[in-house]
Amino acid sequence: MEKRFNSLEEFYPYYLSEHLNPTCRKLHFVGTALLFLILGYALFSGNYLLLLLIPVVGYGFAWVGHFFFEKNKPATFQYPFYSLVSDFKLFFDLLSGKQTFNPK
Repeated sequence: MEKRFNSLEEFYPYYLSEHLNPTCRKLHFVGTALLFLILGYALFSGNYLLLLLIPVVGYGFAWVGHFFFEKNKPATFQYPFYSLVSDFKLFFDLLSGKQTFNPK
């Protein structure tokens, strides 16, 4: 039977366990950073067509990390909301030092 998560607090440790490869974490970080840069530039410049790049960049880097380095299936497919929020949480945890790029 498959585990069902009832909260982000329950889900995040599972999410982290699916992101143990340092290259996968780095790719997630780069994809999310680019997402924020594209968002900011699109809003600043008024070129809203750039917003179409956000899912491609955000998910593209992450999925490369999963398929080629982590060798698992992204949680996005099963837990889209928790996964998206956890991507941002991991980004800010890495930025603040709460998480590392090389988890033990």
